[in-house]
Amino acid sequence: MRHILFLFLDGVGLGDDNPFLNPLARADLPNLQRLLKGRRLLRNTPAMDNAQALAAFIPTDASLGVPGPPQSATGQATILTGLNVPALVGGHWGPKPNEAVRNILRRENIFKALVARGQSAALINAYPQRYFDAIKSGRRMYSAIPMAVDAAGIPLLTADDLRAGRAFSADFTGEGWHSELKYTDTPVYTLPEAGAKLAEVSRQRAFTFFEHWITDLVGHRGTVDEGVKVLEHFDAMLGGLLANWDDDGLIIITSDHGNLEDFSHSHHTINKVPTLVIGRDRHSISGGVTDLSGFVPAILNYLAG
Repeated sequence: MRHILFLFLDGVGLGDDNPFLNPLARADLPNLQRLLKGRRLLRNTPAMDNAQALAAFIPTDASLGVPGPPQSATGQATILTGLNVPALVGGHWGPKPNEAVRNILRRENIFKALVARGQSAALINAYPQRYFDAIKSGRRMYSAIPMAVDAAGIPLLTADDLRAGRAFSADFTGEGWHSELKYTDTPVYTLPEAGAKLAEVSRQRAFTFFEHWITDLVGHRGTVDEGVKVLEHFDAMLGGLLANWDDDGLIIITSDHGNLEDFSHSHHTINKVPTLVIGRDRHSISGGVTDLSGFVPAILNYLAG
């Protein structure tokens, strides 16, 4: 069965080759560099197809012809709908969706489209009970990705799903659920084990989405050294994922805007973002992507085959 694992890295752009400001220029990322023919995710890395690694790399426009730095709500909504959402609502907006963005996401998104044609889809991030309590009380509102999932009638996954191995912590390993959320009975994986588990879980449905928001958090509040650490953790997980991937699936990695690649400030950037499409049938996706609006039509077409 054809299937896609969509790994969304929040706030990762293509910046300068400056290891003092850009953790992507410093971090030890052997798995990513193997996909890129030994190169790094930097501004001067050209689009490429690496037949040996079954990987395509596309520097991807996140600005969408709209002035100003891209923002999370409109960028993620564009990824999820295939529409130029910043242009439709009159500008970049975030971090949470405003009414105009909410209306678009609730009307149409990739999760709704797949459900409507009988294909399975899920967001496999696990959410703690306090998240659901805050949403119910109005103290918190959905960001774009869980909003799209909710609009499709797909349940968000819980601590029970994490315990059962059906969902994942945002840090991949689950360690944060112990150290930050104070859960004591949820699983903890090594990074390669988490990658292998992601490969296993993604085979269970047509479309699996995972949101790694820690990259954007570190870009806003952290240091270059912390950026290096979070990227190296991602790369180690990616190694386990690639070692356990199969020929019938595709992995898509992309972002919504730049941030982590430039620690000269703590704001979003107007840099292009990296897109990697990995798998034998990668050209079914990579050929249709130049900006964030290109994913949905290509994914729907691929999964219809």
